[in-house]
Amino acid sequence: MVKKYIMTPGPTPISEEVLMEHARPLMHHRSPEFSKIFIEVTEKLKKLFKTTNDLFILTSSGTGGMEAGVTNFFSRGEKVLVVSVGNFGERFKKISSRFGLEVISLDYEWGDAANPEDVKKALDNDPDIKGVMVQFSETSTGAINDIKAIADIVKNTPAILIADVISGLGASDLRADEWGLDVVIGGSQKGLSAPTGIAFISVSEKAWKLNEKSDTPRFYFDLAAAKNYSQKTPPQTPWTPGISIIVAMNKALDMVFEEGLENVFKRHRVLALATQKAIEKIGLQLLVKDEAKRGFSVTSIIVPEGIDAKALTKIMRVKYGVTIAGGQGKLTGKIIRIGHLGYVGIFDVIVAISALEITLLELGYKLEIGSGVSEAERIFVENNYLNNG
Repeated sequence: MVKKYIMTPGPTPISEEVLMEHARPLMHHRSPEFSKIFIEVTEKLKKLFKTTNDLFILTSSGTGGMEAGVTNFFSRGEKVLVVSVGNFGERFKKISSRFGLEVISLDYEWGDAANPEDVKKALDNDPDIKGVMVQFSETSTGAINDIKAIADIVKNTPAILIADVISGLGASDLRADEWGLDVVIGGSQKGLSAPTGIAFISVSEKAWKLNEKSDTPRFYFDLAAAKNYSQKTPPQTPWTPGISIIVAMNKALDMVFEEGLENVFKRHRVLALATQKAIEKIGLQLLVKDEAKRGFSVTSIIVPEGIDAKALTKIMRVKYGVTIAGGQGKLTGKIIRIGHLGYVGIFDVIVAISALEITLLELGYKLEIGSGVSEAERIFVENNYLNNG
């Protein structure tokens, strides 16, 4: 028997309590029972976003939320600035181009983070830019962008800021209203540790004004339709939602708030630090060189020369039961990624590091066995995790 662990940056592990909610008998999506849960989940998500803006629940993966963020606020031929630090920045470009927008790219090395001053220069140079798109945490690299600083710049222009916070939500503090984020996109399967298949998106008044002028074709992801249905009594979705996923999310959100947001953020910070220090102790290199630019959701590791990344992840998954992620896009085969996001604790990280050490030894990489594990334990003890985690 091989006990299985999922240590990817999404989907993430799900608690037994959430799984039990997910298994509840199906209810009708227009029933009073579901309406009560739907209202609760919407309000809890607003609390997590720290927003009073409209927030809508979409039955889709996070990419559906990204598409909604593109199609609801612009018209064909309008200019948008896409800040790309990895594979999901590239996805914003692809979606925008597919719907006829003129994409202005602000590209960085994968593993770096955006410089807000570059955003300012781009907006100063082209006042016709209608929107800025950026990731909070770039899942493909583990880098985190300073979206607060970027928002401080964008809010003084006619453009809106669209932030994909899908993998950063729950791992790092997010203050949508205080920071001035216009459109914020999240997903169920990352920091919330809920089943896959739900995206959610908040919309500011500034963004709604652009929505009124937008002529981009849309139907399923029409946020104006979602707003109309949200104003019914009781609030509803325009189309049949992922009922069981939303029911499970309700419990997952309860668990987040029971732990306390500050404790959740601390847990993710310490899990990330322990993982990263363990990797360095083993002798491997991290993709994100600057510690200040590393997020708390996922750690990206450069695969050492002579080691087959595909073989490494396969052995860890099949032989040792630990699923981690490979690289995406141009980093395929060059990095591996260990997620420490959502329903993850110290012993999940220790298991992942141990499996990585054993697999590397099996593939011929020289290391001191147990060095990464002991370093992770040291970080946990030094950060008082065992008492307060």
